[in-house]
Amino acid sequence: MRRFCLFLLLLVVSLTFQPVFAQSDAVLDGCIERFDPSVDYFPDKATIDYASHLAIDYFNYYKVITVSSPWVGASEAFSYALVQCGAPIPDGFSPEQIIQIPVRRVVSLSTTYLPHLVALDRLDTLVGVDSFRYINTQAVNDRIEAGLVAETGGSSSVNIEVMLDIEPDVVMTYGSGSPEYDAHPILIEAGIPVVLSADWTETSPLGRAEWIKFTAAFFNAEAGAEAVFDAIVDDYQALVALAASAQEKPLVLWGAYSTWGEAWYISGGSSYAAQLLRDAGAIQVLGDDPAVAGQIGSVPFSFEVVYEAGLDADVWFANVFATDTIGALIAQNERYADLAAVQSGAVYNNDGRRNANGAIDYFETGVTNPHLILADLIAILHPSLLPDHELVFFRQMPR
Repeated sequence: MRRFCLFLLLLVVSLTFQPVFAQSDAVLDGCIERFDPSVDYFPDKATIDYASHLAIDYFNYYKVITVSSPWVGASEAFSYALVQCGAPIPDGFSPEQIIQIPVRRVVSLSTTYLPHLVALDRLDTLVGVDSFRYINTQAVNDRIEAGLVAETGGSSSVNIEVMLDIEPDVVMTYGSGSPEYDAHPILIEAGIPVVLSADWTETSPLGRAEWIKFTAAFFNAEAGAEAVFDAIVDDYQALVALAASAQEKPLVLWGAYSTWGEAWYISGGSSYAAQLLRDAGAIQVLGDDPAVAGQIGSVPFSFEVVYEAGLDADVWFANVFATDTIGALIAQNERYADLAAVQSGAVYNNDGRRNANGAIDYFETGVTNPHLILADLIAILHPSLLPDHELVFFRQMPR
């Protein structure tokens, strides 16, 4: 009799608690059917280790994403409450801060977020992009050709009628702080859910790549994002260690004179590009200039100053748009011919992968995969360290 009573007790306990646990796992891809405020509906949580401007806080049935610096110099942070569908809306948030998750229909107003969707296996949720012209990711172009993705326009030219027609659960975009340029104020006014990503404000390659966890949070895909990012970190750190074994650090000239800006912009010492070059075991021309040290943005110099400092640079990463050859560079300014890197042929451009419209994949796939960029740089700067590496984003410019 005692055994029978014990059996009944265990059966009751099992029937009472098992559905709650099962529901907690199941709602990751669906809605809560019987809400219980005591249940943690997010068993998989992201941790932020490298991104400086991103935080994700977890509560039982909603997450709070805080973008602390949505643009350079921003004085305000943006916060969003991602609420599991089927749960009540938490207090303390305005309607434009609420996003019901998991999202099923996504619009991306930057190509940077597209590799996230591919890596997280959520590309089937993409229903809109700002422009078809700038996309390199083939899987996205396949969806466009199949008529599954709309062209919405971006920035202040975003097409509200198209947005309302495709009914996105969330629009992912970026901000500049200029209302006359940004898309998010227009979308908020139209009642369209929109969030700001600020990956581009991060100054470290791994910090930018970690924003895949921002995207993942809207799908409850944190476990996948953690796995993807951990692999990237392992590869990147292994490459940094490899570059550190090099006997010499070549002098590198980064960028070219901008006729539009009437300056030669040198990457600030605390910038994304400067970090890549340091990690690749290189010294940047004018990198030790007092005006450059500590800066997170680019610092303008005259042509003459950079020309003199970079005359003997071992390698020149010109990184110019719509310029295919060294001859075309020299045609822009004949003094380029004096550079040692030009004379030796050690001139590279970051347009090794570009689509038919000239859009460069370095700024699309490269942001999420800095280990591939770093491998390119090491193979160019220290060829003996990666002798079998085939360049992904960079190409040596022919004469």
